[in-house]
Amino acid sequence: MNLKELKKLFIVGLLGLVAFSSQAFVLKDSVTVLEPAEKHAMEIGLTMDILNRYHYLKIDMNDSLSGVVFDNFLSSLDDNRTYFSKADVDYFSKYKYQLDDDLEARNVDVAFQIFRIFRERANSRIDHIQTLIDGGFDFSKDESIDLSDEELPWASNEAEINERWRKIIKSQALSLKLSGKDEEGIKETLTKRYQRYRKGINQYNSDDVFQFFMNAVAETYDPHTNYFSPISSENFNINMNLSLEGIGARLTQSMDYTVINEVIAGGPAYKSKQLHKDDKIIGVAQGEEEYVDVIGWRLQDVVQLIRGPKGSKVRLQYLKHGEETVVKEVSIIREKINLEDESAKAEMIPISKGNKVYNLGVITIPSFYMNFEEARNGDPNYRSVSRDVENLIKDLQSKNVDGIMIDLRYNGGGALPEAINLTGLFIDQGPVVQVKHSNGKIDVQRNSNAGVFYDGPLAVLVNRFSASASEIFSAAIQDYHRGIIIGETTFGKGTVQQMAGFNRYYPNYPESMGNLKFTLSKYYRVSGSSTQNIGVSPDIEFPSAFDAEEFGESSRPNALKWDQIISSYYQPTNTISDDIIENLRSLYKEDLKVDVDLKNLQKDIAKMKANQERNELSLNLEARKAEQDKNEEESDLQKKLSESAGKIYQEYSTSEEDQKKLREDPYLKEGLRLLAELVK
Repeated sequence: MNLKELKKLFIVGLLGLVAFSSQAFVLKDSVTVLEPAEKHAMEIGLTMDILNRYHYLKIDMNDSLSGVVFDNFLSSLDDNRTYFSKADVDYFSKYKYQLDDDLEARNVDVAFQIFRIFRERANSRIDHIQTLIDGGFDFSKDESIDLSDEELPWASNEAEINERWRKIIKSQALSLKLSGKDEEGIKETLTKRYQRYRKGINQYNSDDVFQFFMNAVAETYDPHTNYFSPISSENFNINMNLSLEGIGARLTQSMDYTVINEVIAGGPAYKSKQLHKDDKIIGVAQGEEEYVDVIGWRLQDVVQLIRGPKGSKVRLQYLKHGEETVVKEVSIIREKINLEDESAKAEMIPISKGNKVYNLGVITIPSFYMNFEEARNGDPNYRSVSRDVENLIKDLQSKNVDGIMIDLRYNGGGALPEAINLTGLFIDQGPVVQVKHSNGKIDVQRNSNAGVFYDGPLAVLVNRFSASASEIFSAAIQDYHRGIIIGETTFGKGTVQQMAGFNRYYPNYPESMGNLKFTLSKYYRVSGSSTQNIGVSPDIEFPSAFDAEEFGESSRPNALKWDQIISSYYQPTNTISDDIIENLRSLYKEDLKVDVDLKNLQKDIAKMKANQERNELSLNLEARKAEQDKNEEESDLQKKLSESAGKIYQEYSTSEEDQKKLREDPYLKEGLRLLAELVK
């Protein structure tokens, strides 16, 4: 259901604004006052020592960075500027440039003071929100809410706050009405949502507050450097695909949202191709039951809802990262995941071109996996992606394969040695990737296996969710001119992280301590260019709904910058020439004009981008309903056009099953068509 919500102001359940009173800085008696714990001073010392010694960026915590920490911390509590007033922020600003000194003194009193005021503001604002909910809503009025990307100023008076919140709550209520709820259902859902948030915000403990602040410190370095409190470390490692049946995702909590931190390769969420890192889960339903609104829930409670018996259905409502004006839904069948499910798979798809049928192999690789334990123990048959792909290629060759496509879409990376070993199946001895460490030393990682295991026509299919090791492999294939890279520009993560557990440094300390994940190295292509921020640009670029400004490494303001180092010595194969690439691009441009599914895809992407760029959202029921109906009609029409174009698919493939697969995956279809042309 295309439920539109706020963009900049959208908080579906994020609360809290200012209460302008002389008692503003006094907490209610019913709320426990939070104070730093003894261990927090120890953890500050460890964090700053590790960052100063080992982080890739050699930077000192000074007044300038102190200002960034201050802004980060306020954003972590009030990203949409809906809790604090301008008066609050002016009061806090006297501490803005002393936080570096506080860190050196291992003091976090300021952070706890700001959080105490934040919690008071949240509780006060919930009281006002409830009056808005109880008063009901007039959806016949012709008004709208601002969706512009411009950052809102801090509120200067209560009237401004109240009007802002009136529109926010009204928009949320209208979304619920469009989903089928009546007036009483709307009031009940919103009341429970905000009361649940009140309970959650009042349950935060000192470790939670410390984590908010230390993350504000860590993220001044780069977006992949993070501090995890003891409970967050445990939740980060919840792997719902191993000991318990579930959807196959690792979840974390960001204020009152449950956020996907990682989608496990091979799991149900991965197979859906809909859920990705940083998406926010806002509703959970068992089977065909009604959705339970989980905004404001504690992470462990949301996890319990999502988990369930193998073979059962769970439905999720979620907000797409970078597209938070639309509520999406996905239905998932819970499974138990094992290594076999996340391993590489191969299939043969015959593609007709002219009077000839080409047997094309598609090898799908969910992740760059490797059984490190078996390898360390000297097991000669240890499991790895490169070994599996080698066997898959052998099998395809026994069936007279004419060309092979490596499908790396949604592959977020994995073991660096496997990216090198996999590349070594397609090129002779030579460098594959360069790794620059924090001390400036550069290691050239090489494929040491002589000879080429597969020297036939090769294509690599990537998308915006292909990252890290996927980018290393794709970049090497491209730099060696060994195969064609097809699809979308990749994610752009060219860094490597390491986790440090603080209890290792204090083994006799009786309490659980946190962990620090930090960036210590950076990847570079053999040509010397970093993949950081810019990713790998395909030779033939397909339409993409995900702009770099909205999704990917470069969308994060504190991401490490792109740069380059000296090229390593390597000998390109020249299998793929500029003329071949230009010919394939011309063929692809013609397909864009006539292929039904590619045309529909372009329409969907254009519509999605238009939604992202809109500056206002109607709060009128009829206007919103008309827009929703129009979107549903267009989707139905596109589906009918695709199904009526069956003869088009017969030109590509003789198998009815393959025709269905190609109809549902226009990127795969077009990639195979270009690979067939390469074979030809």
